[in-house]
Amino acid sequence: MTGSLTASRPFSALDVSSREFWRLDPVEREKTFGRLRAEEPVSWQRPLYSPLMDGDDGSPGYWAVVRAEDIATVSRRAEIFSSSAGGVLAEDFPEEVLEMASSILTMDDPRHRDVRKLVSSVFTPKRVKLIEQQIARQAREIVGAIRDRGEAEFVSSVSARLPMWTISEMIGIPPERREEVADAAESMVAWGDDGDGVGGDAAAKMLNAIVVLHGACQDVIDARREQPENDLISALAAAEVDGERLTDDEIRSFFVLLCVAGNDTTKQTTTHTLRALTDHPEQREWLFADYEARIGTAVEEFVRWASPVMSFRRTALERFELNGVVIEPGDKVTMFYSSGNRDEAVLDRPDEFDLSRTPNPHVAFGGGGPHFCLGSHLAKMQLRWIFHELYTQLPDIRAVGEPERLVSTFINGVRRQRCAFTPA
Repeated sequence: MTGSLTASRPFSALDVSSREFWRLDPVEREKTFGRLRAEEPVSWQRPLYSPLMDGDDGSPGYWAVVRAEDIATVSRRAEIFSSSAGGVLAEDFPEEVLEMASSILTMDDPRHRDVRKLVSSVFTPKRVKLIEQQIARQAREIVGAIRDRGEAEFVSSVSARLPMWTISEMIGIPPERREEVADAAESMVAWGDDGDGVGGDAAAKMLNAIVVLHGACQDVIDARREQPENDLISALAAAEVDGERLTDDEIRSFFVLLCVAGNDTTKQTTTHTLRALTDHPEQREWLFADYEARIGTAVEEFVRWASPVMSFRRTALERFELNGVVIEPGDKVTMFYSSGNRDEAVLDRPDEFDLSRTPNPHVAFGGGGPHFCLGSHLAKMQLRWIFHELYTQLPDIRAVGEPERLVSTFINGVRRQRCAFTPA
């Protein structure tokens, strides 16, 4: 792509890049995304505001992709739209940071295919059953810990606890290090909040968190090479497919990915769902009238409604026409999943929270293709069990007051949300 071509492109008047835009309530942001879906489904946008840099990300701009069908096209054409060329977030991170923090998320084939195959091989039916038993026990204990209070801060007491406990126990992180790991995992996402520190402070926070997570994981790797146990690190260290094995670097990077992607997807979906079930009591009644039969369908609506990961980007490797727009090699392409999950073209009544929605062609786990979320089954297990325990032990639990939102272009996050219930 030539500099003159880039300079000649006019930015869309429907701006989704400014700090002010991302400080809006999600309902207000959706008004702009709705217009883009109708008028400019693939639009050239000014550089995205980056809390990490306390300004724009330094690029000439990017293509915003807001329709579900186009998100699916970009996701499935991985030979055209690269995940490794600069990563999948708005900023171009140094390659060594991507290697340390993103694992398969920022790989292209054939390396992506080979490492994903190795990682997937350890999730045997027996191990998945064990993980589900752990999740059920953890959810029961987490809810039991607040059941006599009558009120609680829901994020810190419930929704943030389950995913990090699950990941730490799966991996084999010892109990005395789990708080340290949880804090580091939180910092890996919180840098994106422009209320949580910007510029150099945010960059330092992110790098320090990576160092903490790598150190904790390496200690477990070393211990398991000496004495294997029935945990994921032991399985990953022993995994072999077609003569290939994972290196320690690859295992550590996958651990960081689990701590970030595996944490916030469930955490934020749980928080947003409590709010939605409070605002839509008829949906709660429908679900709990036959929980076991209905929770599978309901979970798909939980993640669609929450859209916990709002955006990922790719970088074009070749010239490609998408919905009538010519994308040049080197162009950034950002997929807005939060918009795709409100797309009227594929969803009936997308602004309604409907737990019986079927089919539900959401893009909350990605738009398909080789990078479809590897941990989607794990997230669904956690959601199934945490709401089972919440409404078994605390049947009248409800969100109270307004949520305190994270300001981010990446995570649809809630920092704090009060809840109330009748003490058991």
